[in-house]
Amino acid sequence: MFPEHRPRRLRRNETIRRMVRETHLRVDDLVYPIFVKESSSLKEPIEAMPGQFRHSPDQLPALARKISSQRIPAVLLFGIPRMKDPTGTSAHHKDGVVQQAVRRIKDAAPELLVMTDVCLCEYTDHGHCGILDDKGEVSNDDTLEVLATVALSHARAGADIIAPSDMMDGRVGVIREELDENGFEHVPILSYAVKYCSSFYGPFREAAGSAPSFGDRKGYQMDPANVREALREAAYDIEEGADMIMVKPALPYLDVIRVCADEFDVPLAAYQVSGEYAMIKAAAERGWMNEDACVLESVTAIRRAGADMIITYFAPRLAEILA
Repeated sequence: MFPEHRPRRLRRNETIRRMVRETHLRVDDLVYPIFVKESSSLKEPIEAMPGQFRHSPDQLPALARKISSQRIPAVLLFGIPRMKDPTGTSAHHKDGVVQQAVRRIKDAAPELLVMTDVCLCEYTDHGHCGILDDKGEVSNDDTLEVLATVALSHARAGADIIAPSDMMDGRVGVIREELDENGFEHVPILSYAVKYCSSFYGPFREAAGSAPSFGDRKGYQMDPANVREALREAAYDIEEGADMIMVKPALPYLDVIRVCADEFDVPLAAYQVSGEYAMIKAAAERGWMNEDACVLESVTAIRRAGADMIITYFAPRLAEILA
């Protein structure tokens, strides 16, 4: 008997297939990203991301209870403020849009973990992730203090996990120090350690109104051609105090997820970003692909590559499928 006949027999029985499956996807692996817009009574469709919405803070309690009832363990919040200025000051207001959102969610569903994205691109009038110098370039060091202030304001509002996504050098260390000095040693940091300068962010920028008004983000986000750089970036962030790291985007960078999973002994997140979501939705709407099958296959691939948690806009639908 030839050895290749054995797997074929195993594949003929669905129960056996499930038992010998190498990679298992669970609802516990999922994080649902939410756009929160400073407004009231708002549930605004996002044109570039069918099925996703901008929610005002007062709409979040019902959404949080629904997500929790599906056993999705965590959400990731992105804020869209009314006011933008050159330094993103509304990002760290005590009653800023994310701070309001955190309190609303924790009151409605205290068991739901709330992660908060820490960046300035949604809050600056120029759309860059940091403070600009007099030459119009992002000043890494001037940005760090602001990011730390934003992170502290989120922790004070009740955030369970702080997730800096700006890609400034040294920001994890500065945020860790700020949190520790103010009694938030227990609040972990999920660092966007490996964030590529990707074309797959387009729908997100439309959703959050965060596209840069000039230039691009190549100066502080990663070159898509590089993988060894990913290892260096992740190592720096872990050394500075990151408790978890992230690779973003996910599907075009499965190889990067794999090498990070092999290299580092910390929890690893991967973000199935807006462009990945929009491609599947668009193809499914045209009848070119089966949406549920593609969602399951793509997210399982991310899990198989080594991600411990997956941030995906498909989380509520996946929870239904997996149930």
